[in-house]
Amino acid sequence: METPAANADRIRTAAQRLLDAERTGVPCAPLRDLITGVDDAYAVQEHLTALRLAEGRRLVGRKIGLTSPAVQRQLGVETPDFGMLYADMAIPDGAEVPVGAVLQPRAEAEVALVLEHDLTHERHTVADLIRATAFALPAIEVCGSRIRDWDIAIADTVADNASSGRYVLGTRPVRLTDVDLRLAGMVLERRGAQVSVGAGAACLGHPLNAALWLADTLVRVGRPLRAGDTVLTGALGPMVAAAPGDVLEARIDGLGDVRVAFGRDDSA
Repeated sequence: METPAANADRIRTAAQRLLDAERTGVPCAPLRDLITGVDDAYAVQEHLTALRLAEGRRLVGRKIGLTSPAVQRQLGVETPDFGMLYADMAIPDGAEVPVGAVLQPRAEAEVALVLEHDLTHERHTVADLIRATAFALPAIEVCGSRIRDWDIAIADTVADNASSGRYVLGTRPVRLTDVDLRLAGMVLERRGAQVSVGAGAACLGHPLNAALWLADTLVRVGRPLRAGDTVLTGALGPMVAAAPGDVLEARIDGLGDVRVAFGRDDSA
């Protein structure tokens, strides 16, 4: 039977592998030789969170992943996962993600919620969530994987901060009373060519369902959502690869549009 010290060593070793990949820009091998379960994976994520907060990075929200039933089946899970959003992950609408800032970047369009009140109940209702939400925004999440070739199982992506990279928010806030998020259609384009389509219903049936799961889960793990937090509720359509020089624009019915560019690799 593994001792607590041995378990802690595995967690630290897995975290260091991800840190090395992030700092060197060279993706690493999967973590499945070090961790196997979701509990271990979240322990790695929490270890990295503590390190990043100690470095002075500011926690500004959370991202929800694995909200698509198809992706859940692919990874053999039945629930979403979550990761941390830091202030230095935010990219202004229309701005450029520098080359190398995100390893193996991919992008997806999402609904973002910005909170006005804390969510600290053990079990939240939809009414709690609606009252706590100041407004919604269109968003593009630029996902990235420190794991080589995106060769991920559930433990890999959870440990890797839910495969986070950067995110972009639109600039026209919309109150929840003014939009039907479940029926909100989404189109993601690359330089005018459609590359992904979807709707709010693709995100656990409704983006608010994903946000409710997150709010309850975070209370249980001791990091509840707070006023001012941004929540990326999950993809509305398929994720797409992003290459240097790409320009991606997402339009979500009722929320408007948001755009991000990717820097060119001048060394090529």
